Amino acid sequence: MSTKAKISSPKLIIDLQFASPAIESAVSKAVSSALIKKWVKNATSLGGLVTLRFVNAAEGKKLNFAFRKKDYATNVLTFPYELSKNHLAADIIFCLPVLQKEAKEQGKPLKAHLAHLIVHGCLHAQGQDHELEQDAKKMEALEIQILQNLGFANPYASFA
Repeated sequence: MSTKAKISSPKLIIDLQFASPAIESAVSKAVSSALIKKWVKNATSLGGLVTLRFVNAAEGKKLNFAFRKKDYATNVLTFPYELSKNHLAADIIFCLPVLQKEAKEQGKPLKAHLAHLIVHGCLHAQGQDHELEQDAKKMEALEIQILQNLGFANPYASFA
C-alpha cells in the first residue's frame, strides 16, 4: 500500500441561481449549467464557493444602487467575501437583460458574452481589477488567455 498522499485541486463549489424561471430558461437556451461551471473552473484554480446569480433589470439596478450608489443595472457585480492562497468565497451577479443588450450591440452571441463576463467576474473575485490602466491591461490579458483556452475569440478585438 502506497503512503503517498493524493494530490488534488481544491474543491470548488459553484452554485447557480436564477431570479425567475424566465431568466433560467433564457440562460439555458444560450448555455448549459455544466458549461457555465466549466468556465468558472477555468477562471480559478482555488477551492471554495462561488455563487452566480442571474437577475432581471430591477434587481440588477437595486443591487448596483445599494452597493455602488449607481442608479442603473450593470452587466456584472462581484462580491468577494473571502480570498486566500487556496480559498475563495464570492457572489457574482449577472443582469441578463443588460447582457443580452450588450451582446446584440457588440454583434456577439450571448454565449460568448456570458463566457467573457463570467471569466471577468471570477477574476474580480480573485482580486483583479481594472481601475488603473496597467491593472486593466493585466486583467484583459488574463481574460483573453482564459477565453482562448475555452475556444472563444478575444472579446476586446472589436473594440481595439
